[in-house]
Amino acid sequence: MHDPREPHFAALKRIMRYVQGTLDLGLHLYASATTSLVGYTDADWAGCPSTRRSTSGYCVFLGDNLLSWSAKRQHTISRSSAEAEYRGVANVVAETAWIRNLLRELHSPLLTATLVYCDNVSAVYMSANPVQHQRTKHIEIDIHFVRDMVKAGHVRILHVPSRFQYADIFTKGLHSALFEDFRSSLSVRPPPTQTAGAY
Repeated sequence: MHDPREPHFAALKRIMRYVQGTLDLGLHLYASATTSLVGYTDADWAGCPSTRRSTSGYCVFLGDNLLSWSAKRQHTISRSSAEAEYRGVANVVAETAWIRNLLRELHSPLLTATLVYCDNVSAVYMSANPVQHQRTKHIEIDIHFVRDMVKAGHVRILHVPSRFQYADIFTKGLHSALFEDFRSSLSVRPPPTQTAGAY
């Protein structure tokens, strides 16, 4: 934003128009019957046209409420879509591990494993397969971190079809209907309407 070039300036104008048109939307939290921790993660492989770095995005739900979310450009260039997605898996697993520890310190430990949904089958496979391949040696730290969490029973990495991948909203341009559906699923909605006689 400090030095917008033409493509960046067009993107900035689009973002500003969106913000201006959605000033009445907000994040809503509700009482939830469940206390499960669920994460969704996605990455756009080599999505930045100038650096070819990928962007990772995730969202974490505690019960029915969105608790944490992030969209961030990865620090290194990924050599495959599976690598970009797996770095995203490692990011959301680290976030959920922190949340699990916080809940334990607050004397509300989670008794079930955190579910992490990823739409890349290769990344899901790498989280469970103990065999190291030469192609994944450069992301070995992320692989060991996630596998240790899976082995300890704290996390389960599962595949989710792209049409149910809420984290896509952080990494991809979506058509309007899907964008609005995902935005609503993230509890970003207009305020409830006031009833007659309410203050």
